[in-house]
Amino acid sequence: MAKMNETMHITLLQTDIKWGEPAENISQVEKIIHTCKDTDLFVLPEMWSTGFATKPENMAHEEDANEALLWMRQMAAERRCAICGSLAVHLRDGSYRNRHYFIDGRNGHEVFYDKHHLFTYGGENCYYTPGQSHTIVEYEGFRILLLTCYDLRFPCWSRYSDGREYDLIVVVANWPQSRQSAWQILTRARAIENQAYLVGVNRVGDDEYSHYVGASCVIDPIGKRIGQCHYNQVEAMTVEVKLEEVRRRRLKFRVLDDRD
Repeated sequence: MAKMNETMHITLLQTDIKWGEPAENISQVEKIIHTCKDTDLFVLPEMWSTGFATKPENMAHEEDANEALLWMRQMAAERRCAICGSLAVHLRDGSYRNRHYFIDGRNGHEVFYDKHHLFTYGGENCYYTPGQSHTIVEYEGFRILLLTCYDLRFPCWSRYSDGREYDLIVVVANWPQSRQSAWQILTRARAIENQAYLVGVNRVGDDEYSHYVGASCVIDPIGKRIGQCHYNQVEAMTVEVKLEEVRRRRLKFRVLDDRD
Protein backbone atom coordinates (compact mmCIF):
# COMPACT_ATOMS: atom_id res chain seq x y z
CA MET A 1 0.00 0.00 0.00
CA ALA A 2 1.23 3.51 -0.83
CA LYS A 3 2.44 5.63 2.07
CA MET A 4 0.16 8.36 3.34
CA ASN A 5 2.81 11.08 3.18
CA GLU A 6 3.93 10.61 -0.42
CA THR A 7 4.20 13.69 -2.59
CA MET A 8 5.00 14.26 -6.24
CA HIS A 9 6.31 17.29 -8.08
CA ILE A 10 4.73 17.69 -11.51
CA THR A 11 5.95 20.17 -14.12
CA LEU A 12 3.47 21.31 -16.77
CA LEU A 13 5.15 22.19 -20.07
CA GLN A 14 2.88 24.62 -21.90
CA THR A 15 4.46 25.01 -25.35
CA ASP A 16 3.87 26.73 -28.67
CA ILE A 17 3.94 23.84 -31.13
CA LYS A 18 5.50 24.49 -34.54
CA TRP A 19 3.42 22.79 -37.20
CA GLY A 20 5.07 19.66 -38.58
CA GLU A 21 8.50 20.49 -37.15
CA PRO A 22 9.45 17.72 -34.68
CA ALA A 23 13.11 18.75 -34.44
CA GLU A 24 12.22 22.35 -33.64
CA ASN A 25 9.60 21.30 -31.07
CA ILE A 26 12.02 18.90 -29.41
CA SER A 27 14.63 21.66 -29.21
CA GLN A 28 12.12 24.07 -27.68
CA VAL A 29 11.02 21.58 -25.01
CA GLU A 30 14.58 20.58 -24.18
CA LYS A 31 15.56 24.21 -23.58
CA ILE A 32 12.58 24.67 -21.26
CA ILE A 33 13.34 21.49 -19.34
CA HIS A 34 16.93 22.58 -18.79
CA THR A 35 15.62 25.65 -16.96
CA CYS A 36 13.61 23.47 -14.56
CA LYS A 37 14.69 22.15 -11.22
CA ASP A 38 14.40 18.47 -10.43
CA THR A 39 10.86 17.19 -10.81
CA ASP A 40 9.17 13.80 -10.74
CA LEU A 41 6.99 14.16 -13.83
CA PHE A 42 7.04 16.40 -16.91
CA VAL A 43 3.75 16.64 -18.84
CA LEU A 44 3.63 17.76 -22.48
CA PRO A 45 0.58 18.69 -24.60
CA GLU A 46 -1.26 16.52 -27.12
CA MET A 47 0.75 15.78 -30.30
CA TRP A 48 3.45 18.03 -28.89
CA SER A 49 6.00 17.27 -31.62
CA THR A 50 3.84 18.05 -34.67
CA GLY A 51 0.67 19.90 -33.75
CA PHE A 52 -2.78 18.33 -33.91
CA ALA A 53 -2.38 16.50 -37.22
CA THR A 54 -5.84 15.19 -38.09
CA LYS A 55 -4.38 14.04 -41.42
CA PRO A 56 -1.37 12.05 -40.22
CA GLU A 57 0.22 11.09 -43.54
CA ASN A 58 3.75 12.55 -43.65
CA MET A 59 3.32 13.70 -40.03
CA ALA A 60 3.12 10.45 -38.07
CA HIS A 61 6.18 8.21 -37.94
CA GLU A 62 6.69 4.57 -37.05
CA GLU A 63 7.12 4.08 -33.32
CA ASP A 64 10.65 2.71 -33.62
CA ALA A 65 11.69 5.64 -35.80
CA ASN A 66 9.82 8.43 -34.01
CA GLU A 67 12.45 10.97 -33.00
CA ALA A 68 10.16 12.57 -30.42
CA LEU A 69 9.55 9.24 -28.69
CA LEU A 70 13.26 8.43 -28.72
CA TRP A 71 13.93 11.85 -27.22
CA MET A 72 11.33 11.30 -24.48
CA ARG A 73 13.03 8.06 -23.49
CA GLN A 74 16.46 9.65 -23.46
CA MET A 75 15.41 12.74 -21.51
CA ALA A 76 13.46 10.73 -18.92
CA ALA A 77 16.53 8.55 -18.33
CA GLU A 78 18.89 11.55 -18.12
CA ARG A 79 16.68 13.47 -15.72
CA ARG A 80 15.73 10.39 -13.69
CA CYS A 81 12.04 11.28 -13.91
CA ALA A 82 8.93 10.45 -15.91
CA ILE A 83 7.73 12.22 -19.05
CA CYS A 84 4.33 11.95 -20.70
CA GLY A 85 2.60 13.45 -23.72
CA SER A 86 0.92 12.28 -26.90
CA LEU A 87 2.33 11.69 -30.39
CA ALA A 88 0.88 10.80 -33.77
CA VAL A 89 2.25 7.35 -34.57
CA HIS A 90 1.98 4.95 -37.49
CA LEU A 91 1.83 1.30 -36.47
CA ARG A 92 3.11 -1.68 -38.41
CA ASP A 93 -0.45 -2.84 -39.04
CA GLY A 94 -1.00 0.35 -41.03
CA SER A 95 -3.16 2.12 -38.46
CA TYR A 96 -2.55 5.56 -37.02
CA ARG A 97 -2.89 6.25 -33.31
CA ASN A 98 -2.98 9.35 -31.15
CA ARG A 99 -0.83 7.68 -28.52
CA HIS A 100 -0.25 9.15 -25.05
CA TYR A 101 3.05 7.80 -23.73
CA PHE A 102 4.13 7.63 -20.10
CA ILE A 103 7.85 6.91 -19.77
CA ASP A 104 9.48 6.28 -16.40
CA GLY A 105 13.16 7.07 -16.76
CA ARG A 106 13.98 5.71 -13.33
CA ASN A 107 13.32 2.10 -14.23
CA GLY A 108 12.73 2.14 -17.99
CA HIS A 109 9.05 1.26 -17.61
CA GLU A 110 6.88 2.54 -20.46
CA VAL A 111 3.13 2.43 -21.05
CA PHE A 112 0.76 4.17 -23.44
CA TYR A 113 -2.88 5.10 -23.86
CA ASP A 114 -4.50 5.34 -27.28
CA LYS A 115 -7.05 8.15 -27.40
CA HIS A 116 -10.52 6.64 -27.23
CA HIS A 117 -12.73 9.59 -28.15
CA LEU A 118 -11.50 10.82 -31.50
CA PHE A 119 -12.46 14.38 -32.41
CA THR A 120 -15.02 13.80 -35.16
CA TYR A 121 -15.72 17.53 -35.47
CA GLY A 122 -12.17 17.94 -36.77
CA GLY A 123 -12.03 14.70 -38.76
CA GLU A 124 -9.64 12.85 -36.46
CA ASN A 125 -11.86 9.76 -36.69
CA CYS A 126 -11.35 9.57 -40.46
CA TYR A 127 -7.67 8.65 -40.13
CA TYR A 128 -6.98 7.39 -36.63
CA THR A 129 -8.00 4.19 -34.89
CA PRO A 130 -9.48 4.70 -31.41
CA GLY A 131 -8.11 2.92 -28.38
CA GLN A 132 -10.48 0.59 -26.57
CA SER A 133 -9.00 0.38 -23.09
CA HIS A 134 -8.00 2.59 -20.19
CA THR A 135 -4.44 3.01 -18.99
CA ILE A 136 -3.62 3.53 -15.33
CA VAL A 137 0.05 3.71 -14.43
CA GLU A 138 1.46 3.55 -10.91
CA TYR A 139 4.21 6.07 -10.23
CA GLU A 140 5.55 7.58 -7.01
CA GLY A 141 2.72 5.94 -5.06
CA PHE A 142 0.02 7.53 -7.26
CA ARG A 143 -2.29 5.67 -9.58
CA ILE A 144 -2.51 7.86 -12.69
CA LEU A 145 -5.26 7.72 -15.33
CA LEU A 146 -4.12 8.90 -18.77
CA LEU A 147 -6.56 10.85 -20.98
CA THR A 148 -6.23 12.88 -24.16
CA CYS A 149 -8.06 16.11 -24.98
CA TYR A 150 -11.60 15.26 -26.24
CA ASP A 151 -11.81 12.43 -23.65
CA LEU A 152 -12.34 15.20 -21.09
CA ARG A 153 -15.91 15.69 -22.33
CA PHE A 154 -17.02 12.14 -21.52
CA PRO A 155 -17.42 11.59 -17.77
CA CYS A 156 -18.45 7.94 -18.05
CA TRP A 157 -15.14 7.06 -19.71
CA SER A 158 -13.08 8.52 -16.88
CA ARG A 159 -15.39 7.56 -14.00
CA TYR A 160 -13.67 6.17 -10.93
CA SER A 161 -14.97 2.63 -10.44
CA ASP A 162 -14.12 -0.84 -9.23
CA GLY A 163 -11.29 -1.96 -11.46
CA ARG A 164 -10.61 1.64 -12.51
CA GLU A 165 -9.27 3.17 -9.33
CA TYR A 166 -6.86 6.09 -9.45
CA ASP A 167 -5.66 9.19 -7.58
CA LEU A 168 -4.67 11.53 -10.41
CA ILE A 169 -5.89 12.23 -13.95
CA VAL A 170 -3.42 13.53 -16.55
CA VAL A 171 -5.04 15.12 -19.61
CA VAL A 172 -2.89 16.28 -22.53
CA ALA A 173 -4.62 18.57 -25.00
CA ASN A 174 -4.80 20.91 -27.97
CA TRP A 175 -7.85 22.78 -26.66
CA PRO A 176 -8.71 25.95 -28.64
CA GLN A 177 -9.52 29.37 -27.29
CA SER A 178 -13.05 29.17 -28.74
CA ARG A 179 -13.88 26.43 -26.23
CA GLN A 180 -11.76 27.66 -23.34
CA SER A 181 -14.78 28.06 -21.03
CA ALA A 182 -15.47 24.34 -21.41
CA TRP A 183 -11.85 23.56 -20.52
CA GLN A 184 -12.16 25.55 -17.32
CA ILE A 185 -15.36 23.79 -16.29
CA LEU A 186 -14.60 20.24 -17.39
CA THR A 187 -11.16 20.04 -15.77
CA ARG A 188 -12.74 20.97 -12.44
CA ALA A 189 -15.73 18.68 -12.97
CA ARG A 190 -13.63 15.58 -13.65
CA ALA A 191 -11.58 16.26 -10.51
CA ILE A 192 -14.63 16.89 -8.29
CA GLU A 193 -16.74 13.93 -9.37
CA ASN A 194 -13.84 11.49 -8.98
CA GLN A 195 -12.26 13.12 -5.90
CA ALA A 196 -8.89 13.06 -7.66
CA TYR A 197 -6.22 15.50 -8.69
CA LEU A 198 -6.34 16.53 -12.33
CA VAL A 199 -3.42 17.83 -14.36
CA GLY A 200 -4.40 19.34 -17.71
CA VAL A 201 -1.70 20.50 -20.12
CA ASN A 202 -2.74 22.55 -23.13
CA ARG A 203 -0.71 24.31 -25.82
CA VAL A 204 -0.45 27.96 -26.84
CA GLY A 205 -0.03 29.53 -30.28
CA ASP A 206 -1.73 28.91 -33.61
CA ASP A 207 -2.19 26.33 -36.32
CA GLU A 208 -4.27 26.59 -39.49
CA TYR A 209 -7.42 25.66 -37.57
CA SER A 210 -7.34 27.41 -34.21
CA HIS A 211 -5.76 29.73 -31.70
CA TYR A 212 -4.73 28.19 -28.37
CA VAL A 213 -4.34 30.14 -25.14
CA GLY A 214 -3.04 27.41 -22.83
CA ALA A 215 -4.44 27.77 -19.30
CA SER A 216 -2.81 24.49 -18.34
CA CYS A 217 -3.83 23.70 -14.79
CA VAL A 218 -3.72 21.52 -11.71
CA ILE A 219 -7.00 20.91 -9.86
CA ASP A 220 -7.24 19.35 -6.42
CA PRO A 221 -9.78 16.65 -5.37
CA ILE A 222 -12.41 19.20 -4.32
CA GLY A 223 -12.13 21.25 -7.51
CA LYS A 224 -9.82 23.98 -6.27
CA ARG A 225 -7.38 25.28 -8.88
CA ILE A 226 -3.99 25.06 -7.18
CA GLY A 227 -1.99 26.14 -10.21
CA GLN A 228 -2.61 27.56 -13.67
CA CYS A 229 -0.25 28.68 -16.42
CA HIS A 230 -0.69 32.10 -17.94
CA TYR A 231 -2.71 32.68 -21.07
CA ASN A 232 -0.79 32.86 -24.38
CA GLN A 233 2.57 32.21 -22.78
CA VAL A 234 5.11 29.43 -23.16
CA GLU A 235 5.69 28.34 -19.60
CA ALA A 236 6.85 25.61 -17.26
CA MET A 237 4.99 25.42 -13.96
CA THR A 238 5.74 22.98 -11.15
CA VAL A 239 3.12 21.99 -8.59
CA GLU A 240 3.31 19.61 -5.64
CA VAL A 241 0.52 17.08 -5.17
CA LYS A 242 0.02 14.99 -2.05
CA LEU A 243 -1.42 11.50 -1.96
CA GLU A 244 -2.52 12.14 1.62
CA GLU A 245 -4.84 14.87 0.36
CA VAL A 246 -6.66 12.44 -1.95
CA ARG A 247 -7.06 9.89 0.83
CA ARG A 248 -8.16 12.51 3.34
CA ARG A 249 -10.85 13.95 1.07
CA ARG A 250 -12.21 10.53 0.16
CA LEU A 251 -12.38 9.45 3.79
CA LYS A 252 -13.97 12.68 5.01
CA PHE A 253 -16.67 12.94 2.33
CA ARG A 254 -17.37 9.45 1.04
CA VAL A 255 -19.30 10.23 -2.15
CA LEU A 256 -17.47 7.52 -4.11
CA ASP A 257 -19.14 4.93 -1.89
CA ASP A 258 -22.48 5.93 -3.43
CA ARG A 259 -21.38 5.81 -7.06
CA ASP A 260 -23.41 3.81 -9.57
